[in-house]
Amino acid sequence: MTAIPAAPVSELDLPYEALPPTATADFARDGFIHLTRVLSPQTIAAYEPVITSEVLRLNTQELPLAERDTYGRAFLQVTNLWQHNATVKELVFSRRLAGIAARLLGVHAVRLYHDQALYKEPGGGITPWHADQYYWPLSSDRCLTVWLPLQETPLEMGPLAFARGSHTFSYGRDLPISDESEARLRQAVAEQGFEDVVEPFALGDASFHRGWTFHHAGPNRGTVPRRVMTVIYMDADVRVAEPVNDNQVADRGWMPGTAVGEVPDTPRNPVLYGG
Repeated sequence: MTAIPAAPVSELDLPYEALPPTATADFARDGFIHLTRVLSPQTIAAYEPVITSEVLRLNTQELPLAERDTYGRAFLQVTNLWQHNATVKELVFSRRLAGIAARLLGVHAVRLYHDQALYKEPGGGITPWHADQYYWPLSSDRCLTVWLPLQETPLEMGPLAFARGSHTFSYGRDLPISDESEARLRQAVAEQGFEDVVEPFALGDASFHRGWTFHHAGPNRGTVPRRVMTVIYMDADVRVAEPVNDNQVADRGWMPGTAVGEVPDTPRNPVLYGG
């Protein structure tokens, strides 16, 4: 009988061996971590054109940059690409990325909240200071976002920047992304002495940040879009919380049919690692 060769294992499903032994403790202290060579340039090159094509196809922003508000100038935003394209799903469902998320959060398993492509056009403006979890009706802070640039991202392109340790700071958690959040949080971060960590990203680097970590990004002064794919993970045992603002009411749509107090065990929120 002729043996059937095993299918090659994708890098996306192989463990990330370079995670420092102190990474979980560092992440708990700082609220973010910037990791190098999370994916190879070859893997990025295989998925970037597909993601970019889907962003162009699904984007609904038609206003010129000059006519948009601050949020609209920050980036083009397309969500849950994995439901539209099987190739993008391979990246979003990566066990490597989800495994890193679980280890950083110190949980046995993580499930998907949703994904987002965030493309900052040439000439695109700042991403104002904010914390993502303002938008999330979740019962726990055991959730995070991986920020994966799809090209080398020098400072001139506006890489994501973090206020080190700010996930323990409760001020400003009631602010959506806006001119107000930019002004108030920029001042608060400076007054509290949080280090504003701004670093370039090499191709294949990725950052992970907690839901309550305050972060921002500069404008894109480059000549090409700053192309970024993000995936939001949550502790697999997290429960839906009572919304405290209108944005959280809307965000319950990412966990369809899940009542307050229930685990969002839905087809849109599969366990991606552990379980």
